Amino acid sequence: MEEKNIPLTNTCSFMGINPIMMALPYPSIQVRERNTAYANLLSVDYCGAVSEMSAVTQYINNENRLACEKCPLAKTLLGIAMAEMIHLQKLGELIYLLGGTVNFAAKYRNGRQILWTPEYLDIPENARKMLLADIEAEEGAINQYATHMKMIKDDGVNAVLARIIKDEEYHIMVLRALMEEL
Repeated sequence: MEEKNIPLTNTCSFMGINPIMMALPYPSIQVRERNTAYANLLSVDYCGAVSEMSAVTQYINNENRLACEKCPLAKTLLGIAMAEMIHLQKLGELIYLLGGTVNFAAKYRNGRQILWTPEYLDIPENARKMLLADIEAEEGAINQYATHMKMIKDDGVNAVLARIIKDEEYHIMVLRALMEEL
């Protein structure tokens, strides 16, 4: 029997998707003074192994791979990715105000600089494992932010990090609910 060339189409529409985040305002993006040590800490949150850059990329990758078969799940992951993009943008502004450089290089206290790489990502093959990897990444981000907040003595910076943590906690709640639906 001859196979017909039937075009494949993704019917999942992503129009109208909004960031999935807490309905709370973000504090002003302000710093007490330039502090490159703080900027370097935030560069790790920006583009280190556990970072907003990793989160955005992992969520978008998962969304792409799920869109054709699990449209509602893919839409939710895109909404979370959009919130992570906002976090990335806020961190970039803070890094700049602190006198740092926004260049996708995480700057560590030992002087090492490491460019962001997709090798940081966990790319499982099924939806359940994707959600578990996403939950693990969110938990890692919360722990890293909490550690950095203890090291940073700038109320403006810490207010933004505390607000980002609220979104990450919300994402964990959403992801756990999605796990129950699978």
